[in-house]
Amino acid sequence: MQEIKPLATINATLQVPGSKSITQRALIAAALADGESLIHGPLASEDTHYTATALRAMGIIIDDTGDTWRVHGSGGRIQTPTAAIHLGNNGTATRFLTSVAALGNGSFRITGDHRMEERPIQPLMAALRGWGVDIVSDKNTGCPPLTITAHGLAGGKTLLPEGKSSQYLSSLLLVAPYAGHPAELEVAGEVLSKPYVTMTMAVMAAFGVEVTANQALNRFSIPSGSYHAREYQVEGDASSASYFWAAAAVTGGRVTVGNVPSPSLQGDTALVDILARMGCTVERTTTAITVQGTPHLRGVEVDMGDCPDVVPTLAVVATMAQGRTVIKNIAHLRIKECDRLHVMATELTKLGVKVQELADTLIIEGMVPGAPTLHGADIDTYNDHRIAMSFAVAGLTIPGVRILEEKCVNKSFPDFWERLQQLYLP
Repeated sequence: MQEIKPLATINATLQVPGSKSITQRALIAAALADGESLIHGPLASEDTHYTATALRAMGIIIDDTGDTWRVHGSGGRIQTPTAAIHLGNNGTATRFLTSVAALGNGSFRITGDHRMEERPIQPLMAALRGWGVDIVSDKNTGCPPLTITAHGLAGGKTLLPEGKSSQYLSSLLLVAPYAGHPAELEVAGEVLSKPYVTMTMAVMAAFGVEVTANQALNRFSIPSGSYHAREYQVEGDASSASYFWAAAAVTGGRVTVGNVPSPSLQGDTALVDILARMGCTVERTTTAITVQGTPHLRGVEVDMGDCPDVVPTLAVVATMAQGRTVIKNIAHLRIKECDRLHVMATELTKLGVKVQELADTLIIEGMVPGAPTLHGADIDTYNDHRIAMSFAVAGLTIPGVRILEEKCVNKSFPDFWERLQQLYLP
């Protein structure tokens, strides 16, 4: 259990670990490239460890010690592992490595923990079948565990039946250059979390493969080819930085995150624009983003379909704002590490916040003059790193907030609690 002590104000400059999303994409591209790649500033965490371990089981040589990782790519040749590939509750790795396994020749089994067995992957399976892949859900649930009887990707045209999880789309794009024929991919319905798709294409381009896409990001052409080994610098993680920008917002303080650039590959930097709408001042440079808080935060109405990972952060900030905040288009939060939409409503209510949970929306009533003050509580984290870190922000202004099962932050930010302490330094 981690008890958070309130702070009167903050004036801090710090750095955050490398982007989890970029690290995992760069690992896949480097693993499929021909030759040795150097990945500078990657994220070392539980999730990226799962990804690296799985790639090793597929024959990729990875040295992930230190601040620069060495990846000896296989040129797209994937070995058959001797055992099932277990990926815990790493949704990104499960989706990405399912497609990587399809490049091999032989039987691959992809497994995860109990929650991963509840997280859907049927749309990705359908799209892979369109490229000739033999893949089944072992329990016939449309979720892991999965068995892939691999014999490579045929390529040509396929349809992804839905775009609710951008991870399906990114997974297909990452392996498409290694299909037997140039690949065409169409997505049915609305594509959510578009910045993650743009990120995937940017990483692919950095490793030498240019994807052609329409403006709606629902039609793609991917040429046959291969990734080129290279040196690659990973940006600081904007999702991780969000908690520190939020800390500035709720305390009226100032925080600079020194390794998230502007512009950034990461859509989660959109949070600072929302904080600006709420009354904060934002400063950007090519290497850093600074947020200066305000004592007069105001509620906002915002569509968060493209940046779901920072919804918990915004929800906590909204409790300190004057007026109502409406966070829309977030039904896809229900298939994350936990049902984040429901969990945020449940745990904020424990603090005395008035919250309304709709099918795809959170409505948060912020501070009202004369209303009862918020109070501390024990916060259940549901083994979800983002729940733990967002409620740590709440504890900076609400006395008595205690985070249960606080080690769940190891999934994306192993030293979060140590870095949070930097906010308390004079």
